Amino acid sequence: MAEETSAERPQDDAQRSRVDAQRSQGDGRRPRADARRNRERLLAAARAVFAAGQESGRPVTLDQVAREAGVGIGTLYRHFPSREALVEALYREEVEQLCASVDVLLERTPPDLALRGWMDCFADYVEAKQEMGDALRALIDTGVVTAEKSRERLAGALRRLLDAGAADGTLRADLRAEDLVTAIVGVVMATGIAGGRVQLGRLFDLVLAGARGPAATRADG
Repeated sequence: MAEETSAERPQDDAQRSRVDAQRSQGDGRRPRADARRNRERLLAAARAVFAAGQESGRPVTLDQVAREAGVGIGTLYRHFPSREALVEALYREEVEQLCASVDVLLERTPPDLALRGWMDCFADYVEAKQEMGDALRALIDTGVVTAEKSRERLAGALRRLLDAGAADGTLRADLRAEDLVTAIVGVVMATGIAGGRVQLGRLFDLVLAGARGPAATRADG
């Protein structure tokens, strides 16, 4: 069976979808409210469908994403002319959400605990990338998505958290965001083979123990 049953749709429908997508990108206008809502629904649906596909071991089709979002396949193609375009948009949204989570965590908890919470967010982010599978690897192979750029974005967001921790003493003042991102990535990659989330949590706790400053140490008693 073909990977995408949408390939059987009329040729003129596919062409109209691509033309509409090009027009919306080329004229510089802000998308309408309903178009923005459809795009958000499609990304949320794609996230859910990719997660279900990883659990079942079955390939994900664009028709599944459109059905999950409650829109027609033409609407999907107007926003994302290809599978790769959808995966790229989903990946970039995941990066932005992970960066934004720093500020949310800092509003709720002290910087040292916010750092520990961010580690869990990072682990979720890595799992989401695995769900995208071959499509994301293809984007990486062609240079559309690079690990270096993603790490730069993540380090920039994490730097705000480290500055807050250095200011109140809950985190060491000599921490470098780039080093901490590398450490967290290494822990996730090492435990992803067999250790699972339980071991990952213990290792995250060890990383946090090494990152904590004098104020957090006194608070722990």
